[in-house]
Amino acid sequence: MSHEPGPSRTPPTRRPRSLSRADIQAQVKARKEQFDEANERITARSGRNLISAIAIGLVLAAVMVLSLVFFKWIFMILAAVLVAFATLELATALRHASIHVPRIPTMIAGVALVPASYFWGAEGQWLVFVGGVVFVALWRLVEVAFLPPRPDAAGLVRDLAASTFVQVYVSFLGSVAVLLLAQEGGQWWVLAFIVVVVLTDVGAYASGLNFGKHPMAPTISPKKTWEGLAGAALVALIGGVLLAIFMLQQPWWFGLILGAVIVTTATVGDLSESLLKRDIGIKDMSSWLPGHGGFLDRLDSILPSAAAAYVLWVVFAS
Repeated sequence: MSHEPGPSRTPPTRRPRSLSRADIQAQVKARKEQFDEANERITARSGRNLISAIAIGLVLAAVMVLSLVFFKWIFMILAAVLVAFATLELATALRHASIHVPRIPTMIAGVALVPASYFWGAEGQWLVFVGGVVFVALWRLVEVAFLPPRPDAAGLVRDLAASTFVQVYVSFLGSVAVLLLAQEGGQWWVLAFIVVVVLTDVGAYASGLNFGKHPMAPTISPKKTWEGLAGAALVALIGGVLLAIFMLQQPWWFGLILGAVIVTTATVGDLSESLLKRDIGIKDMSSWLPGHGGFLDRLDSILPSAAAAYVLWVVFAS
């Protein structure tokens, strides 16, 4: 006796429960709390607010790249603005150590040095630099003569020396980048050394965050490690070789020189500014750039690297 198969029965499927608005909000809140906790851990370990640092860094990088690639004179204006803010920051910060550097003339002298370097070359750069140092010194002498409080002789010498230091450290080194920019094809050299500085910073940050165990200079900058320096050197050398070949039309071995020199000047510049802030007794030069501190906190590695890049251009390309 044959039996015909009956109709097959399939188990009823469950419809996924639709998420309510409250469920979605709860999930978003949980993810945000997890992200905030991770960001706080990174901030505590590295000393930076990661989100703010990345956002501001991308904006500054985009402006620099666009100006260098398309309109060199825009980068000159940007350099003048950065020099103005950085000199103001440093002159203001020095007052925490009872060192009085006149801020207005310091900014004027620094800004004037930028177009002088771009349009008049090295001769104009040195002429305006010396004039700026004299201008700021005379301003301070007039202040001391007519405005209280009046420092003693040692304090006045210290003020004048600090005024010259600001002009050398920020204004002159900043103008060297513009002097390099003014050369034929100089924008690519400026872009190359800035890219290597950024790679150095990113390499040190990532490597130090993940592998850092041995402090490099604990009394100056406790968060910097030898593992971070190794990561910085690795990416700087790789980036230097690629930039030398594809951007600067130089042999690959020049890229190794470029990477090694810039990772050295960038690291020394970073540590030097950290030592300066430690001596003054401050954490950041200012709070104008959330996640970064001040403008000078972002330029500390670039300023000495600009001088090194200019020397490399003179030796290998001029």
